[in-house]
Amino acid sequence: MTALVQTLRNQIAIDNTASRSLVGRAAALAVLAAVAVAVPGGIELAGHAIADAYLAVSVFVAATILVLYAAEGLFKADLGAALARHQRWQVPAGALLGALPGCGGAIVAVTQFTRGTLSFGGVVATLTSTMGDAMFILLAREPQTAGLVFVIGMIAGIVTGYVVDAIHGPRFMQPDSAAVGNGPRARWFDGSTTKGEMLWFALLVPGLAIGVADAFQVEFDSAMVEAGATAIGIVGGLLAVGMWLTRGGESRDCLSGDGATAACRIVPQGRKVVDDTNFVTAWVVFAFVAYELLVSASGVDLGAAFGVWAAAVPAAAIAIGFIPGCGPQIVTTSLYLDGAIPLSAQLGNAISNDGDALFPAIAKAPKAAALATLYTTVPAIIVAYGAYAMGY
Repeated sequence: MTALVQTLRNQIAIDNTASRSLVGRAAALAVLAAVAVAVPGGIELAGHAIADAYLAVSVFVAATILVLYAAEGLFKADLGAALARHQRWQVPAGALLGALPGCGGAIVAVTQFTRGTLSFGGVVATLTSTMGDAMFILLAREPQTAGLVFVIGMIAGIVTGYVVDAIHGPRFMQPDSAAVGNGPRARWFDGSTTKGEMLWFALLVPGLAIGVADAFQVEFDSAMVEAGATAIGIVGGLLAVGMWLTRGGESRDCLSGDGATAACRIVPQGRKVVDDTNFVTAWVVFAFVAYELLVSASGVDLGAAFGVWAAAVPAAAIAIGFIPGCGPQIVTTSLYLDGAIPLSAQLGNAISNDGDALFPAIAKAPKAAALATLYTTVPAIIVAYGAYAMGY
């Protein structure tokens, strides 16, 4: 009876958390919609911003995640055993996992730390090199800058990780935890796949084609074709935001928390692609629409406004990086892409932010998580203000 009561309590807690999350998401979108209605021409601005977010970012995020999940399925290896055998490579391995686009690689690295197969320096290297889901936006809009951030993050992570291990030793703050298997892998689609998900993938095909054409600056001669492309962008963006609003991200929640809970189950790989992409899309849509409405309503040039306090902007971006999760970091990257903040601020935020990887670290080893994220401040300040001194 005690086990049944505890199970019911856990389910009630999960439901309450989901309800609060839904209310928060709905409230944020309602405020944004109200502003769009209030601002002259705001609805048209919001529509174009949604289309831009979907066609310039979301479709490329989905394509990248598809490739990563496909590669993950091809290369099946026991990462924990490999890390245990090659201890000297744990720091570079952690930095590489963190530098991968998205939060999956960083979460895997933090999980290996909680299982005793990755050093504390390896965790610091992971958190230093990771940019989380914001890397997808940078890859979509400025792939060369994304490559630069990847390399700088990797170097900063490896150097910082080795220094930390030299100071504390590889076993520092490592929790005593038995290794846990990864469990069975899910299919890409199954009987639980919804019609909404199938429509989502159907829109992705023309959306990606249009996004690639835009990236190569292919001009559409026909106004009807251009209108059709905009319509696909708006529908795709609204569908992604709607799915994110109504169901959140089941696979993301399980990845960031305790996979052993009753709420977490094996979900199709296709749903993971949808959930991960929708999460990024929702934040990008919010950032794009809010930026356009703010500029239109106030007439303020954010780039010029931040320029007045130029020396403090990298520090502010680093401070934002302390916030767990990927949402605020996506907004920061969007501001950089819109020219509102300089590259130095983007670099500082990329190094200081830990993405969703901090959640499992906080749950399993809170003291180690706090100290590790504090250590990432040092390379973030050095890199950000080094770039600032060089005029970036």
